Amino acid sequence: MAALSPRLRKRLDAAVEKLAARPVTSDGDICRIAVDDETFVELHAPGGTVTAEDAIRCGCLLAPACVHRAAAAALAPIADDTSAPAPSDAPDQPSPPAPDEAATAPPTEPTEARTSPPPTSAPTSSAPPASAPPTSAPTTSAPTTLPLTTSAPNTPPQAAAAEALWQAAVLVLDAGVDGAGAVLQAGLLRAAHTARLAALPRPAAAAIRTVNGLRAARAAEPGHRTAELADALAELLATAYGLRRPGTPDAHAALRGTARRAYAPGGSLRLYGLFTEPVLTSTGHAGVVTWTVDAAGRLYTVPDVAPGGPTRARNAGDRAVRMGDTALTHRDLARAGLVVSGATVSAEGRLGAGRSVRAAAAAGADWTAEPLAALWSVPVADQVARALAGGAAKAPRATGEDLLFLDATLTGVAREAGGDCLLAECDGLTVRLTAADDHPELAHRENLALLATAPGTRVRAVARLVPAGHPRAALLAVRLPTGRHDLGLDRLQRQDVTPTSPLPEPAPGPVRPTPSAPLHILRRRTEQVVVAGRRALTHAAPARPHTTARHTAAPHTTTPDTALLRRAGLSTAAELLDALRRSAAERGRDGFGRLVSADTDAFACAWLATARYLDEASTVLCREAWRT
Repeated sequence: MAALSPRLRKRLDAAVEKLAARPVTSDGDICRIAVDDETFVELHAPGGTVTAEDAIRCGCLLAPACVHRAAAAALAPIADDTSAPAPSDAPDQPSPPAPDEAATAPPTEPTEARTSPPPTSAPTSSAPPASAPPTSAPTTSAPTTLPLTTSAPNTPPQAAAAEALWQAAVLVLDAGVDGAGAVLQAGLLRAAHTARLAALPRPAAAAIRTVNGLRAARAAEPGHRTAELADALAELLATAYGLRRPGTPDAHAALRGTARRAYAPGGSLRLYGLFTEPVLTSTGHAGVVTWTVDAAGRLYTVPDVAPGGPTRARNAGDRAVRMGDTALTHRDLARAGLVVSGATVSAEGRLGAGRSVRAAAAAGADWTAEPLAALWSVPVADQVARALAGGAAKAPRATGEDLLFLDATLTGVAREAGGDCLLAECDGLTVRLTAADDHPELAHRENLALLATAPGTRVRAVARLVPAGHPRAALLAVRLPTGRHDLGLDRLQRQDVTPTSPLPEPAPGPVRPTPSAPLHILRRRTEQVVVAGRRALTHAAPARPHTTARHTAAPHTTTPDTALLRRAGLSTAAELLDALRRSAAERGRDGFGRLVSADTDAFACAWLATARYLDEASTVLCREAWRT
């Protein structure tokens, strides 16, 4: 596919868009897409995945050398990495993979593709199914991790795979979403497949997330977020860049990542239900995760996540917990307790569901009673520091380190471009509480709107930190006078909230001015590159003199953006933006005056440096914003 001319690439992308709008039917292991009234593309997928090139068949006259087969392969959702071993504690019912543990072969080689049509909306999960302690480690039965990645130097195949990932990611960044069609996506998938075979699970997973984000962006899916795609691409570039450079074995081992969670005996556990949240992932998985706590304050999760969409996420709370002989549903467990014997636990606190595990229902505890009440006794600033130290500025954490336990008073609403959010007073701070997921089939947004009608209400809440220049968190569950409510599953009624004062007018703008305001300039430029590629910055780049040699950069230039950053004291940000613009516009000429190819590596390095600066600066500003 890489050898296709620009005209054929456009034709392939158009065929993908056309095929995505056509009817899809399934008959056993065969998925059939109607090209027109008489022609069909069939994907033969024993076991749910396409594993061979000839398993994609078309009935048109040009088959097998037709565009329909390539379009079907490019359109199909990416299959799970079924080659990795299942959790050792559950041979009878393997746990579903985490959202970032999916991978596939590229469409141009023997292909693995799910036979179901791509989901119409796939918001990113707000938490993959796993957990860890928010305050202290358990005193007994601490699980251990089986070393699936060792602290050893990179092998030649790993170095080659990292180089392939870097080159594929650089091309995607240079083209942007608008230009990253089926050919560039196939190149990135091929590199991800090679990386997976070379035991580089972390960059391979980042590549898969990037492809999923590109597909969601090009399909204009409502759950797509440009910021999430930018984060995935930055993670891919950062890991590939680090693996291409000399480093210590430990540093390279961290960049390579770990393929699967390992389970270890956890002994007997007495758990108390905390809350349940719905899960929707970009890999086509959905369900719920129920969070529980032991007497020492350690978080454990009980997941029920499988292939599916929003309907499964909405209804999975009423499914029985798959552990032992208990008849509790996930909704029940969130308010009850569980006694587990023979437990198996991952290092992050995810409970296994193997045949040897025994579980029985037990009494739960209120959020105002121990051991749950201890979660709210930790100062909010310390909770935020813990979350940021665990990497919450990058993405929601599977470990639960990014969960915040807040006692707050609702004070009103604030109008924002993405929808209204709640204002609440917490430990002397004005916190913005947002919906954890905007999907209309989940209850988050509707519940947030109802809570906004009750200013003055005291709530005890569980939220997830949203890194920003002001105190901000995504609301997950609340305790009201009528009881505890999981805001993604339970729909609040009017009698659950009682307005105590007139609703104030929505307050536009930041609640608390901070030095972080100018960072939106840098963030906007990095996201513009993700959407439109290098050309997003070339029109604003400073003019360069015409020479036959490659242009050299001036010390710095002045644009309205950089001038505003310098006035705010962010001179490093201004220099990074200048460097990014120069690298976007810099083109050399050969001895005949003809333009030569742009230096895509230099542009990717400049963009990555800017993205890393944003991460670090956002972390610092977020930490300062939560300090009283």
